[in-house]
Amino acid sequence: MNRLANSQSPYLLQHASNPVDWWPWTPEAFEEARQRGVPVLLSVGYSACHWCHVMAHESFEDEATATYMNEHFVNVKVDREERPDVDAVYMEAVQAATGQGGWPMTVFLTPEAEPFYFGTYFPPQPRQGMPSFRQVLDGVAVAWQDRREEVAEVAQNIVRDLAGRSLAVGGAGVPGEEELAQALLGLTRDYDERHGGFGGAPKFPPSMVLEFLLRHHARTGAEGALQMAADTCEAMARGGIYDQLRGGFARYSVDREFVVPHFEKMLYDNALLCRVYAHLWRATGSDLARRVALETADFMVRELRTAEGGFASALDADSDDGSGRHVEGAYYVWTPQQLREVLGDDEGQRAAEVFAVTEEGTFEEGASVLQLPAGEADPGVRERLLAAREMRPRPERDDKIVAAWNGLAIAALAEVGAYFERPDLIERATEAADLLVRLHIDFSATGARLTRTSKDGKAGANAGVLEDYADVAEGFLALAGTTGEGVWLEFAGFLLDIVIDRFTGEGGALYDTAHDAERLIRRPQDPTDNAAPSGWTAAAGALLSYAAHTGSQAHRTAAEGALGVVKALGPRAPRFVGWGLAVAEALLDGPREVAVVGPQDDPATSGLFRTALLATAPGAVVAAGSPDSEEFPLLRDRALVEGRPAAYVCRNFTCRMPTTDAGELAGQLGA
Repeated sequence: MNRLANSQSPYLLQHASNPVDWWPWTPEAFEEARQRGVPVLLSVGYSACHWCHVMAHESFEDEATATYMNEHFVNVKVDREERPDVDAVYMEAVQAATGQGGWPMTVFLTPEAEPFYFGTYFPPQPRQGMPSFRQVLDGVAVAWQDRREEVAEVAQNIVRDLAGRSLAVGGAGVPGEEELAQALLGLTRDYDERHGGFGGAPKFPPSMVLEFLLRHHARTGAEGALQMAADTCEAMARGGIYDQLRGGFARYSVDREFVVPHFEKMLYDNALLCRVYAHLWRATGSDLARRVALETADFMVRELRTAEGGFASALDADSDDGSGRHVEGAYYVWTPQQLREVLGDDEGQRAAEVFAVTEEGTFEEGASVLQLPAGEADPGVRERLLAAREMRPRPERDDKIVAAWNGLAIAALAEVGAYFERPDLIERATEAADLLVRLHIDFSATGARLTRTSKDGKAGANAGVLEDYADVAEGFLALAGTTGEGVWLEFAGFLLDIVIDRFTGEGGALYDTAHDAERLIRRPQDPTDNAAPSGWTAAAGALLSYAAHTGSQAHRTAAEGALGVVKALGPRAPRFVGWGLAVAEALLDGPREVAVVGPQDDPATSGLFRTALLATAPGAVVAAGSPDSEEFPLLRDRALVEGRPAAYVCRNFTCRMPTTDAGELAGQLGA
């Protein structure tokens, strides 16, 4: 029976034609396992995952392997992007048991959903000390048949261990100067001075850490923080992790030099990095940062925007290499000969030098990933190479809309559009926000909720998790600040009230799922940033910004309670709470509240507004409009000065003397 055929998930649909008798994650699957007396094989992945594709081709498309799986297990396939709660719970078990994790994730469960054996990718034959997938299946089936009581005891012990991992660091106090200084010191120790970034291979874009470094520099003037951020951004922008022809960042680099990427391109990475480069430009005026911010914004709009106005999740790492093989990176890599064929011998040789394309190659089979070690590439050469690349088979796109990631994209596009006077980008951000309100937010009488995903204009069945509420609120707040449309502030408040009501535990601790969500073997709770801000730290940031806009003490108290985890983890593990540290910088700075009052069509109002937007004060919020506006609390009772547009800079709604001069405003915001 093909139970995945009607799924919205492109990842599940990729497996719909497998000979494996897959079930989606449903109560019926576990009831089937109880009735048959067999364990559940849980396989978790996502559509752009290269090794997920490899394991599917090697094992799930193999008739003999599928027959064995169908006989001995109930097989459940989960898209981690649709069900991050399921993924988080079992990934925690995998990491606790093996010390590492990744996708595809392979977990064997009892019919009560208790895990007892774990792994990630398993090859079809034994390799480098790793058992084959068939050996794993045989071993688990035999253990289940012959030692079921022992298996059950192992599963129960694992569940008890997971249940004891709830965090009790909410309300521990907010991080202060000492914790942030210790965090900066820890990052300095981990910093790769030669290649940029932090740690070794594989090397991921440290988006949230970069935001912390930029904010820390803005607040304290620490030049070392700015230098680490600027050098890392330049290394990524000139490396193979960035598409040198058309913009957009790959998921991560397999080496420490940012040369060879894992070629999948994710919406969240590009949204976060787009914002980072815009903020770097705001701090330094870097032409490179400006170019990359705009190219990344254009990449999201051009490559990921859907017909409904939202943004698709990802582009695949693999594509057809022209011979029928599905190969990682085939769309992006070049040989010197291919450059000469497009550009001619002389220009092709120069392009090879500019883009670091060698005869030996930096990737596989003598191909190279384009880099830009120095200077800028000739625009005409880029266009000709791009035109030739467009003739290649393109990577597949995962078209599902994830609420959280669209929230991040909305924030990035709204800010980049405002900074660089690109109203088209603000319009794209607004259209995506409209889609989320129209399709993802349910205002039913039984209680409002946010739906995590949609596809082709149809909302999915899965409830939003904490990161969805927090990141969508973040996007709405950015849109309110850049457009002056107070309705987005109202929608953000609606979502954040739900965070306080349904996701918050004792002492301000946060959970990834609402209190009335589907019960799993434990309620997931992870405050650490991964590829994107954790729901916990994202909520802290959005709550703080909303409090600054409205003066709501309840939201500020909730933000401060959530930051207790940053006080605990920031000095010890700063790379894993970068966004929390960035939020803490905003808290220490106030954050500033800027009210710009005056007619929108008055150039003086526009000048003050732009000055406020381009200020680097950490986490500053900006409201602009007429003095009698009812949409923004910051604007209430703020009068024009001698009939002229004016700006008020405040902290906790206590304001300095208003100014009508943009230069003076810049000085107030820089102090």
